[in-house]
Amino acid sequence: MIIGILGGGQLARMMALAGHPLGHRFVFLDPAPDACAATLGELLVAPYDDHSALDRLAQKVDVVTFDFENVPASSLAFLTEKIPVFPPPAALQAAQDRLVEKNLFRQLGIATADYVAIDSRDDLTQALAQLGLPAILKTRTQGYDGKGQWLLRNQLDVTNAWSELAGRAAILEAFIAFEREVSAIGVRGQSGETLFYPLAENTHHNGVLFQTLSTSDDPMQGRAEQQTSLLLEALGYVGVIAVEFFQVGDSLLANEFAPRVHNSGHWTIEGAETSQFENHLRAVAGQPLGQALARGHFAMVNLLGAMPDAQAVLAIPGAHLHDYGKAPRPGRKIGHVTVHCDGRTPAVPDRLLDLL
Repeated sequence: MIIGILGGGQLARMMALAGHPLGHRFVFLDPAPDACAATLGELLVAPYDDHSALDRLAQKVDVVTFDFENVPASSLAFLTEKIPVFPPPAALQAAQDRLVEKNLFRQLGIATADYVAIDSRDDLTQALAQLGLPAILKTRTQGYDGKGQWLLRNQLDVTNAWSELAGRAAILEAFIAFEREVSAIGVRGQSGETLFYPLAENTHHNGVLFQTLSTSDDPMQGRAEQQTSLLLEALGYVGVIAVEFFQVGDSLLANEFAPRVHNSGHWTIEGAETSQFENHLRAVAGQPLGQALARGHFAMVNLLGAMPDAQAVLAIPGAHLHDYGKAPRPGRKIGHVTVHCDGRTPAVPDRLLDLL
């Protein structure tokens, strides 16, 4: 099968690496001529909303998917008139707008932090009176890796954030003193078959995911699966989905979902019977899903800005280096390391962290 992917970044690259052994071929559409997935298929260089390029993509492939959620929903709508597109455009539209996303969670009975829509300075003043400080101000759209977010602790923060917001539609969320953030990664096939990977516990640096640790006996597994299943069914979802939750005591609060393969699931490449990338492709191609069972405790560490010494990384027992082939740049995700973690209290080896 020939699979089209809107986006040619590292997620598209890892999908293609997983798909080649299955006999799939790939065509990517990306505005960047140096997209790192390009060596693994044909690259169409064009804006995501270029209808001529979208037409060419549709003529070359059997099905289309995407590798990040800032692809215009209108482009998916255009493609669905010509060719199957998975995950469904409704999932992308919901994930692109934080207010729509939060409303969807609430409609499905999935708990979230309290929130208020913000369209004016008066809205913000009233919302702060309702939710209090601290609080989190977020743009409704175009937010990822900590972008478009402001932690408001005092009135100076409020003034500065409102100035930087520059009139964009926003949402104010109550600040949650959560114990940890976890990701539920599931996959749903075209037949409705659904599988879940073990929960991943996430640690961020400056709003960017730094490391993920997955164990096979997380006490919140069942609750996270139940809530994510509500979302999958409501959206008629096909493919891999990631839902980020905050744990507060024995409760989970949904923060956001990503309608695609996700950074916190990279550990599945070496750590699961079937990686999230292979299962996403199986789902969109209408093939049976592979087992999502873990092969033990695994961790993933993002490589941000610069690559560590490859020799030193590969000398660490159980470590696997993934270099995306991207030019180094401060804060940019240019690779990751997955590592098998032994012991009763699994953790990323200090020897690996010392290299970063």
